[in-house]
Order: sequence, then structure tokens, then C-alpha cells
Amino acid sequence: MRLIVGLGNPGRPYASTRHNVGVMALERAAVRWNILLREMGSARRGQGILDHLNVTLAQPLAWMNQNGPVVEGLVTELGLTSPDLIVIHDDVDLPVGRLRIKRLGGSGGHNGIRSVQTALASQEFCRIKIGVGRPAPGEETADYVLSPFRKEEREVVDRALDHVVMALESCLSEGIETAMNRFNVRDAEGAE
Repeated sequence: MRLIVGLGNPGRPYASTRHNVGVMALERAAVRWNILLREMGSARRGQGILDHLNVTLAQPLAWMNQNGPVVEGLVTELGLTSPDLIVIHDDVDLPVGRLRIKRLGGSGGHNGIRSVQTALASQEFCRIKIGVGRPAPGEETADYVLSPFRKEEREVVDRALDHVVMALESCLSEGIETAMNRFNVRDAEGAE
């Protein structure tokens, strides 16, 4: 069993913001894998089977910096441990559409990841980071991540979401190391 969590903020006003690209990727995976996400308690979630492996997809219905307890509750409820968890989230240190799969490590200043690490008392989970680009000089990072993607970025993000689904499939069927070797060198254009 694996738990895949897409981080973001709940509610329609945040649905298309950079900070919610993790939720966008989770929803893309749910459609591709034919998993229905329903609101259940403190998360939207659904279960399915992928490559003979039970998978639960979940979006915490808490604010980004408060989602750790929700994730920890899901891990406990499902009888999992931190290494059974994959978290998808935005990253301002990566160009728009660039993916980076990472195992272990600090939060990199991401409050959602910090919340998950604190609640689990662990960094031993896989992360799929999706680049959202850096704010313009003088622009606050908080304002930037709560803004929608520009028109010219949307196509790149759309391709990146497809790559996230492929990266998840690789993580689940071939292992995280293989997925890292395959996807950490590509951008949303598919270039090496």
C-alpha cells in the first residue's frame, strides 16, 4: 500500500494557483488511474490498484502549513510508515515545469513539507517537486505562490502534470531510485 498526497490549499479560489500544483498533479493521477476522490473527514481521497499495488490518493483539506497532522492521521489510519508516503508539491527553486524526485532531506523552506515532517517526526518519505519558478525581484514569495500560472506557462505545467503521473507510476512499479534517474534530468519539454 502507498499513500500519495498532493499538497495545496483547499477551496476554489486556490485551485489554479502555483501553490496547488501538487493537488493538480494528484487530480491528474486520479483521472488517469480512474480513482474517484471524495471528501472524507479531513481530506479528499480515493483508493485504487495500480500495478497490483493498493494506492490511496489524498488531498488534505487543511491550509498548506497545517496539513502535517492530516497526513500523519492518514499514515496512521492506513497502517503505513513514512517510507510508504509520496508527497507532491510546488517548488519555487525549480523552473516552471521541472520535476525533481527526492527522498529524505529538509523542507527547503516549504511550509507544507515542514508541517508533514514535523507531524511524522520523519523526513523518510519521497517527494515529487514541481517547479513553479521564482517570483520577480521585489515580489513576495507568498503572493507569488498564491497567484495563478501565466497563460504562457499553462501548457508547460500541463505537460509537467503528465510527467508527474509517469514519475509516480515509475516510483510505484520500478522504485524511487529508477524514477529519480529517469525524471530528475527532464523538463516539461521532455528535454534532457
